[in-house]
Amino acid sequence: MASPPILLLQDIHLTFGGTPLIEGAELSVAPGERLALVGRNGSGKSTLLRIAAGLIEADRGTRFAQPGATIRYLPQEPDLSGFPSTLAYVEAGLAPGDDAYRAAYLLRELGLTGEEDTARLSGGEARRAALARVLAPEPDILLLDEPTNHLDLPAIEWLENEIRTMRSALVLISHDRRFLENLSRATVWLDRGRTRRMEQGFGAFEAWRDAVLEQEELDAHKLDRRIVAEEHWVRYGVTARRKRNVRRMAELSKMRQDARERRRAAGAVKLTVSDADISGKLVVEALGVSKSFGDRAVVRDFSTRILRGDRVGLVGPNGAGKTTLLHMLTGALAPDSGTVRTGANLQSVTLEQGRDSLDPATSLVDTLTGGRGETLTVGGVSKHVMSYMKDFLFSPEQARTPVGVLSGGERGRLVLARALAQPSNLLVLDEPTNDLDLETLDLLQEMLADYAGTVLLVSHDRDFLDRVATSVIVSEGDGRWVEYAGGYSDMVAQRGEGVTARAAAAAKPREREAAAPPQPQAPSRRKMSFKDKHALETLPGRMEKLQADMRGWQDELHDPALYTRDPARFARLTDAIAKAHADLAAMEDDWLRLEMLREEMEG
Repeated sequence: MASPPILLLQDIHLTFGGTPLIEGAELSVAPGERLALVGRNGSGKSTLLRIAAGLIEADRGTRFAQPGATIRYLPQEPDLSGFPSTLAYVEAGLAPGDDAYRAAYLLRELGLTGEEDTARLSGGEARRAALARVLAPEPDILLLDEPTNHLDLPAIEWLENEIRTMRSALVLISHDRRFLENLSRATVWLDRGRTRRMEQGFGAFEAWRDAVLEQEELDAHKLDRRIVAEEHWVRYGVTARRKRNVRRMAELSKMRQDARERRRAAGAVKLTVSDADISGKLVVEALGVSKSFGDRAVVRDFSTRILRGDRVGLVGPNGAGKTTLLHMLTGALAPDSGTVRTGANLQSVTLEQGRDSLDPATSLVDTLTGGRGETLTVGGVSKHVMSYMKDFLFSPEQARTPVGVLSGGERGRLVLARALAQPSNLLVLDEPTNDLDLETLDLLQEMLADYAGTVLLVSHDRDFLDRVATSVIVSEGDGRWVEYAGGYSDMVAQRGEGVTARAAAAAKPREREAAAPPQPQAPSRRKMSFKDKHALETLPGRMEKLQADMRGWQDELHDPALYTRDPARFARLTDAIAKAHADLAAMEDDWLRLEMLREEMEG
């Protein structure tokens, strides 16, 4: 028999500024349940979580919590004012009988000493202190709103393991797909003001969501067809009978109202990147680069070659020097020693980690166009700014909205929209996944997969790295960086341990040296993935076939009467040969790159 819920929301309604945000939402949390609360940015997830925490009151509906149940809520922007130190702030969240030592333990695990002045904390430090405060009592229910924001990979993996060992029930909002998959056992989808529940973890959510939306479209189509049929009866059947069937007229009126009031699913973000002219084959070559700040070595004797089309992820704990290495690879920062050579014809666009480059007083339109008219060029096509805004789910009413009043998710989409509108053949992405909802992340991944240029990526999102990166450069501590083929999971498989384990081992260097004396660091070599090996084997055959096709097309073009007889065929053959020449050149470049890589590995 299922346990009765310890927290229950029923028929919750809430309206902001005359617009319904939540309309009849439900949420039930039983002891030990692990729920993922998902939905688009702006759908009301954080608001529903605050209602569950008892911090705001719904316009209508019921909230019930079992008497004596302890509920702890993690907001996105915690307030630590009034507490002299982080330890005092965390201890204030403990109840009588709670373990006082757990507060210090959690702060230490999250990289804080407990002595930090709360008035001087960065956003990330404040979030980690707030995490320690909600975890310390081991409450009956944890309500966590984006707990991985501002956390690095070691902290995210530690938090995941910590929550997994707790007995608390969990309601979790997060854009970190891997975090949701690993912790959830059921999923609540908040969509158009209402909730749907699936008794499976987030891993099964997307297939279920797509099936629900597909059925909705089918039902909407059936309703539209019924309206057409009933209108036909009204026009012809009533006249023939000389009387009105009141019931059928009422049903038609009701169906029309249902069709008018039907809240369709919000459109998808449409991502298009503006490509610049193609870059040279070599994008970046770094040989023995090092960089120190004072006595601390951030990068030590690192080498790599990045070729056109590579997607390279940089991974490591906060403070390891990911951004420093990124700036050296792009030429924005000179190394203390070693050389960095960048390729020809590079046009780079950077998507920065923060949103500081956005002027809060500037309107959304002027931010996208730079204040120059109402059109911009995207992917070589001139586009009206209103249409481009719609691609990123901004409404026309927001056109003159100051950037400062946008939500965090909307500002994230705006930075993305502005960056992708600029022509580039090198995208530099520093934490691009911050504040983006899952649908936008999916489309960003698809866009990067189709992007003709090169991508340099700093991210703590394991799933995003797995889906995007062709290689990962990882901080090994003490300024050492090593490149691994594949995504984040491939890196973990090759190393035999994740970032957390290596970071923990770095805290005891003497023990590590005693157990296994370190080998001299050789310049990092690229690895051949299964995809690379397959391409190396199949490219010669593909090139031969393409050359044979070209010979056949050229023979056909030698017919002097072809243009007069079939000008359309002549044009198609000419275009096909031009495209084949470009494809053949690209194949030859790929084959040469892979052959050089094979020789390097064998030699």
